[in-house]
Amino acid sequence: MTRKKKEAPRVVSDLRRDIIEVPPVIKQCSGIIINGRKLKSFLFTTDVAIICNNNADAILAVYSFTPHPGIINAIASASPVPVVAGVGGGLTHGSRSANISLFAESLGSIAVVVNAPTPIKTISLINDTVDVPVIATIVSEANDIQPRLDAGADILNVSGGPQTVALVKKIRQSFPTIPIIATGGKTDQDILDTIEAGANAISYTPPSITELFKVKMDHYRNAIEQK
Repeated sequence: MTRKKKEAPRVVSDLRRDIIEVPPVIKQCSGIIINGRKLKSFLFTTDVAIICNNNADAILAVYSFTPHPGIINAIASASPVPVVAGVGGGLTHGSRSANISLFAESLGSIAVVVNAPTPIKTISLINDTVDVPVIATIVSEANDIQPRLDAGADILNVSGGPQTVALVKKIRQSFPTIPIIATGGKTDQDILDTIEAGANAISYTPPSITELFKVKMDHYRNAIEQK
């Protein structure tokens, strides 16, 4: 007899009704199991207000500045879900990236991620320093993948802009089993295309606080005007 899958009951507190929800279509990917925890959706943000109010499986905390322990500490303290911490690779590399990786691990980061320009030696040094998985970012076909895997990268983070789907497909042909996180795009169809191309998990960029607050302020103004 086939049992019908029951829908999970939904409970939301009075003050957390406006949380950011990742697109439900992301649930169709396989996910990546890191130390026993299955992760399908990674929220790409460092905004602690958004980090406190979302339903993603994990936080992808990568930013355009030099990684700093204070930033990692703030994010780790605020996040109710696992954090993947950016540890450099562009201007920051070598022993500094390895030290920041160790700091991120000590704060509970479930993995660390390095940027696309990261030297192979830095990936190897980080891998020798920490026990958590190392995630290597791939932004184009010009990134040599095998040397990164040989140096200790465990997961690929594919961010190829409009070429992401094609890039994921090409990577999957050569590396059929390597775990892949990929940017999903703006629409459900974009996300589905990325999953079908071979992505195991999706990184989702939420609206900015400015965009969210504009909606809230418009609501406040309308409510006042109607009184």
